[in-house]
Order: sequence, then C-alpha cells, then structure tokens
Amino acid sequence: MFKPLVISSAVSFALLVNSQAVIANTTSAINTATLAASADIERVTVRGAYFGQEYADGLKTPTVLVNVPQSLTMVSAEQIHEQGFDSIADILQYTPGASVGQGEGHRDQMTIRGQNTTADFFIDGLRDDVQYYRPLYNLERVEIMRGANALLFGRGGGGGIVNRVTKTASTQSTFTTLDGALDTFGGYQLSFDHNQHIDTDQAFRVNGFYEQLNNHRENYDGERFAINPTFTQHFDSATQLVLSYEYVDDDRAVDRGIPSANGAPLSGQNDTFFGSAQLNGSTIQAHVLRAKLDHQLSENWSVNGTLQYSDYDKFYRNIYAAAFDQAANTLTLDGYQDATERQNIIAQFNAVGQFDTASVEHTVLVGAEYGQQHSSNNRKDSLFVDSNDDQITIDFGHPLLIPEVGFTDFVRDSASDVTFSSIFIQDEIKLSSAFILVAGLRYDRFDIDVEDQIEIANGSDDQNNGLLGRIDTEVSPRLGAIYKPNEDVSFYLSLSRSFLPRSGDQFLNLSLSTQALAPEEFENREIGMKWNITNKLSFTSAYFDVRRENGTASDPSNPEKSLIIGTKTTGYELQLVGYINDAWQINAGYSHLDANETGRVVNSNIDNRTLGQVPDTMFTLWNRYQLNEQWAFGLGMIYQAEQYTSLNNTVELPDFTRVDAAVYYRLSDTTKLQFNVENIFDESYFPAAHNDNNISTGQPPNARFGVSYQF
Repeated sequence: MFKPLVISSAVSFALLVNSQAVIANTTSAINTATLAASADIERVTVRGAYFGQEYADGLKTPTVLVNVPQSLTMVSAEQIHEQGFDSIADILQYTPGASVGQGEGHRDQMTIRGQNTTADFFIDGLRDDVQYYRPLYNLERVEIMRGANALLFGRGGGGGIVNRVTKTASTQSTFTTLDGALDTFGGYQLSFDHNQHIDTDQAFRVNGFYEQLNNHRENYDGERFAINPTFTQHFDSATQLVLSYEYVDDDRAVDRGIPSANGAPLSGQNDTFFGSAQLNGSTIQAHVLRAKLDHQLSENWSVNGTLQYSDYDKFYRNIYAAAFDQAANTLTLDGYQDATERQNIIAQFNAVGQFDTASVEHTVLVGAEYGQQHSSNNRKDSLFVDSNDDQITIDFGHPLLIPEVGFTDFVRDSASDVTFSSIFIQDEIKLSSAFILVAGLRYDRFDIDVEDQIEIANGSDDQNNGLLGRIDTEVSPRLGAIYKPNEDVSFYLSLSRSFLPRSGDQFLNLSLSTQALAPEEFENREIGMKWNITNKLSFTSAYFDVRRENGTASDPSNPEKSLIIGTKTTGYELQLVGYINDAWQINAGYSHLDANETGRVVNSNIDNRTLGQVPDTMFTLWNRYQLNEQWAFGLGMIYQAEQYTSLNNTVELPDFTRVDAAVYYRLSDTTKLQFNVENIFDESYFPAAHNDNNISTGQPPNARFGVSYQF
C-alpha cells in the first residue's frame, strides 16, 4: 500500500527541486465571518491557498486547502475564460483522475476515479442532478472534489463531485463586462456581467449569455441562452441575504458520434452524422430560485441556511448507430425519444463553530438537509416502417439516408417522488501545530415511491402492480489524519464512504427485483501530500483505492439492461498549480488509474474486465506566460491513453496527444483581446464514448477569437 506513496513522493521531489524556496508565513487567525457567500464580507488571508482562494465553498468550513485530507482541483473564472472552456467537459479534460463521457450527446457525463455518473453535480453546494449541459457564464469557479464523501454531499459521489460556485452581487463597486467570441466553425458567444452598487448594504448583479453552437460534425447546430440576476442585502454587519434566479434554455442537435469496426472507431467518418438531421434534437428549460441567509451568531459561531426551488423540463429524441458491419458495409440504426420533468425543493442548514478546549482547537460543522424531488419520465421506442421494428439494417453510404421512422406507444411511463433528509456532524481537531484529525458522521434517509403506469395498466398477475418503493437509511463516516512538519506541507490519510440507492442517480432503475436490493456502496482510501511551495504555487499528490459494492453497469450485450457488479480502482494523482515566477503560470496534472470489475467468474475462473471509459494514464499541462504589460501567451497539451468504450472490452479508443495554444493582448485598460487555437497539430482523436458504437470524434484544428470590454 505504501509503495505508490514512495513513488509519488519521489516524483514530487523530482518536480520540485528547482522550484522557489518555501516561504514561511504565520497563519492568520480565521474569522468565522468568512463563511458568508459574498465577496463583500472581508476574508482574512489564510495560508494554504493559491490564486488568493483560501478554501473551497463545497467544504462548508473555512479550512485552508493544505489542511484538507482529500484531493481537489479549483478552476477559476479567469482560467475558464483564458483557456476558452465552454463546458464541464472542457474543464474535466484538464483535471487529473477525471475523464469525460459522451453523455449520448445531450448531457454532462463524467468518470472520476473509475466511477461513471450523470448526477454528481452541485451548484453552490446544492444538488443539481438533472441531465443537461451546464453553462459556465456565471461562475466564480468550479471545484472538483475527488474521493467518495457522502458526509458533505449525501448520496452518490462515489468517485467525486463537481461543484459550481456562482457569482453574487457585490456592494463594493459598479461595473460592467461585455464578452464576445467567434470560432472558425461559425459558432459564436455573447455574454455580459453587470454589477450595480446600490448602497453600502444593497447590490444587484445580472449575468447573461447567448451562444450559437456549431462544430466539425455534419448537421450539428443549436443555440442556448441563460440569465442569472442576483441581489445582496446586508441587514447588519453580521447578517446577509443573497437572492438568485436563473433561467437556462438549451436547444441543440443530439449527436451520438460514430460506430466501431474491428474493435476500433470506424475510420474515415469523423465528420459523418449517424442520425437524422430532422429528428435528433434536445431541449431543456430550467428555472432555479435560491435564497441564502448567513448570520454571525457570536465570535465563535456562524450559521447559514439555503432554500432552493428548481424546475426542469427536458426532452430529447435520437436516431443512432447500433452496429456496423464493415464486410457487408451495412449499418444498424436504433432510436427512441425521452421526456423528463422534475421539480426539486432543497433546504440546507450549516452551523460552524471555532473554539478551543484546553490546548486543542476545534472547527465543528453541524448540518442538516431536506429535499423533495418529483420526477416524471416517459420513453417511446423508434419504429422503422420498413422493418416494423425499433431497429433497421441499411446499406451504408454517404450521405446517410435515414429510412422512414415513427415512434411507438410508451415503453416507459413512470413518476417518482423522492424525499431525503440528513443530519451530519464533523470536527476538525487541531491537536498541535503538527497533528490534525478530521472525523465525522452523516445519517441519510432516502425514501422513493414510484408509479409505473404501464405496469398498473397490465394488472398485478405478474406480481407487479406498478406501485414500487423503498426506504434506505445509511450512516456515512469520514476519517482523516494530517501531519504537518511545517505550515506549508501536509501528509494525510483518509477514509470516506458514500452510497447510491438502488433507484440509480436518475431514479429510473427501481423494479420489482431491484427494490429488494441494498444500495450501492463506495469506499475511498487515500494517502497524500500537499505542499505550498510558495504563496503562489502548490503541489499535491495522492494514492487512492476506491471500492464499489453492489454496483451497476450497462450490460454490453444489451445496453437497455444493467449488470450487478463490484469494482476496484487504484491509482495516483499529481498536480502542480500556480506561478513559477511573476510571469509564468502553470497548471500540470498527471493521473494513473487501474480500474477493474471484481468478483466475475466465467467457467469457474476469475475473469474480471477493465472498466470502460477509464484511460489508465492522463497528463495535462497548461502554461501562461506574461511577456509584458500587453502581451501574454498560452500553451497546453492533453495526453490520454487508450481506453475501452465499455465493459465488453472489445472496442478500444486509441491514445492521443492534443496541443492547444493562445495569445492574449491588452489593447487598453478596458479592452482585452484573445486568440485560442485548439489541436494545432491536427491530431485525429476520440476523446469519449457512450458504448461500443457511440464514439465521439475530436475536433480538427480550430480557432476562436474573443474580445472583452469592461467599464
């Protein structure tokens, strides 16, 4: 177990021997007013940070990053803008230990430490689990926290979570920022950010954007827009209220990529759209309202409470490749349409206390969460006229001619009501300047009731009357031990657990057989090191072991069904982030993962397979160099090793190296220009897949020109 740590430490030393000397600095006392969400409340500078960010909002406590027994990555709004990131997938490609999924062309999907998910997304610490593409226009930063940790976030998050932190109105000043960008595919984006200082106690802010979508693929287009007004009210020096509303509208083509042939992506068809230009499409309209109140109870205690209501209306329809026979030059098509409506009400309360007992310092987190989620979902299969079936095999040609197709009656028509509640407590115990313990427990109750209208109509002769339900109660621990030889270096051990109810992350997996099964369980064991080389440069390394029991995976022989499996992922991550010197900024990450199923027996022999969509090696590097006051340059690369497209282990995506670059020019104090180029060496690559015959193709060389104006 300790050998990878030795390797990790050796690599750490090799990377850092030529770095700047460690700058010792005394830790400032932490004022618990830092718990407030707004930048208006002054935050005492704390060591353990880089880029001026002392701690992650998702941690719920003002814990300096060097004291967190967990791997995490912080991506600022500045980095999002300068690298031209347009999606969560763009961010994850530059995050160690994480890889992107195709998401069937209509949603964010990711794999962190071997755990694939469509629902482990949060916004300002609250669950954001509907399947859609999340925009980045209104963010302060994105926090990627790796390792199972139900204590802070509840169910799910077996490999980690992504938390988006949104902008709020500031009473400090009035400003407006306008941004525009145009790419060589013909897509463009416009956005604005206006903050209005009303008085010393009130402020209003509104962010908005519009984007016209386009890329290298045939028949691909779309548009999306969103608006997010926020209001801040200081009632007094100890109490603050933040109100927020967001509306998101996304309408785009659904593109599920290309099929495979002979165990690899079909060659020569990177631009071909294997779907219907008329039928393939996805729409979502989302409304999210939030109110958060922060209050300083005393010198040692502060509390905050958040109430969020959200309403989502999602629809998508797709025709896609189900198989390709290269010898016969035939293509098998399949398809369906799916509609989901969901309403969420979530209330969250946190109390944080910082106090001493004798010579021991405590940072105590006590919290509770309650939520109700109502979902309705229905699905219709495709029905091809010529085959009178949901699939059809046709001669392949270009352009692709889609046969006449309609859709069946409902093959799924269900509604679910979920009620969840939890209480949790955690104590960060500073025994001395060198030793810190973190211990906590969370109790969750998850209650789901499902009405399956098709089963109700069929009667109960098959022992299923269509009324299903299950209640799960789980206790999730978190334990961590930190040793700090000095203020800037920490070594840690961590054990954390999480669970996922049998209904799955989208509440669609509950059936007569699965309602009797226990939840999936995740356990993360981690050992790591963090080093603040300077107050602007940090290095982290971690070795981990993630085990999943009672897990589910798509059946390779029938993707509409699931298998019950166990999995084990071991690996290590390295990340160097910050400023090498005043001019040179760097973000480098490396991860190695060994992810396999466990307990599979074939013909009386153990025959475990490698998990799909988990590259064993990933390396990313981004450099930004400030040449002078006007000019700056960026250069980066992504290396991703080969990966299987599914648990079937018969189709493999080849490894690839993509190189990106950027040029920045400050025209004046108010105007900045930037020029981003992606894939400058024209690498042909396949970044992600959904299964063996839905494979995403990487974009050829493309450029994006942007301008930003602030006044």
